Amino acid sequence: MARQIVEIETKTFIRFWLVVLGIGLILFFIVKASEALAIIGIAVLLAVAIRPLAVKVDNIIGTKTQARLASILAYIIVLLVIASVVAVIAPVVATEFAKFVTTLPETVKNADLSTLNNIAKSIGIENLSAQIVESTEDFSKTILSGFGTGVISGISILGGLIGKAVITLILTLFLLLDGPSLMDSLWTKLGAKRTKKEVKDEKDPDVRAITEARIIVRKMSHVISTFFAKQVTVAIMDGCFTAISVLIFSWIFGVGTHLAIPMGLITMTFYLIPMFGQVIGGGIVTLLLAFNNPLMAILWLTVYIIYATIEVNGIAPKIQGNALNLRPVIILVAMIIGTYMFSLFGAIIAIPIAGCIKVLIEEYPTIRAIRAQ
Repeated sequence: MARQIVEIETKTFIRFWLVVLGIGLILFFIVKASEALAIIGIAVLLAVAIRPLAVKVDNIIGTKTQARLASILAYIIVLLVIASVVAVIAPVVATEFAKFVTTLPETVKNADLSTLNNIAKSIGIENLSAQIVESTEDFSKTILSGFGTGVISGISILGGLIGKAVITLILTLFLLLDGPSLMDSLWTKLGAKRTKKEVKDEKDPDVRAITEARIIVRKMSHVISTFFAKQVTVAIMDGCFTAISVLIFSWIFGVGTHLAIPMGLITMTFYLIPMFGQVIGGGIVTLLLAFNNPLMAILWLTVYIIYATIEVNGIAPKIQGNALNLRPVIILVAMIIGTYMFSLFGAIIAIPIAGCIKVLIEEYPTIRAIRAQ
């Protein structure tokens, strides 16, 4: 059998390995600059999400106002809302948890555990109540003693997170101010058209492809802003229901009404996490209410489950509609990837990113047809 010899030109051989080397360098850069790329990506998403609010602020103030001032005001509004939520939630959660841990041993000691002792004796366990009280006291001391150590060890981690958050917020502001003009300048230099008539009359396929790319970017921006706007709307409704219901139960059970607003902010904040956020927020509120009155917590959880069912099946679909039109399995996969890559914030941004990918897939045949002309 004759052996076949395949001859490859030197240029082709070099070109092949240059492509391989280029791909390797790009992957190396992505890995090394992953944190920086994540900050840039988050800033872009935040800027796109805040942009509709800036437009509304500009409409309220008047058309004579500069767009940059409206963007700054919208940015300040968002920052103030975030800061207020953190300032209200954090002290209440810390106080309620500390109060629970401190009073837990005394509560267990004053509880009537005679029935439990009798049951324990029947199976050979002597003085179970004393063992429970001792274990509770040890648990309380361990938590309280480890609290200071945890705070000290968490300062460095918190400092790093705050540094990244500050950089992200600064970049978001610059993108919010200069992003639209930069994009318009870019599209103008590339020769992209603005109107459908200009696109229809254009003969150059390259220009038509660039114009189609501009349309795709607009659709992706609309997907991001629409998702966040509708998600925030339903989250506010969820938080209002929680605050009002907790306030009513506080009056009924004689518990301090100071918990109403923080509990509402907790469910509102966690609702922004798609699919699982409502469960997490409801669980945290139930736990904090249980520190004050277990029966109140159980009754509130029952009412909240009823509301959540109505909200998921009626209120949310009506407000959110089919803005992204993604299948549940796609949403779940996107959230898993986003969570593993960027933790909690990744879960929030995963769905709009999946929506943007869907836009790219839907528009790809159009660009391919234009390039084939």
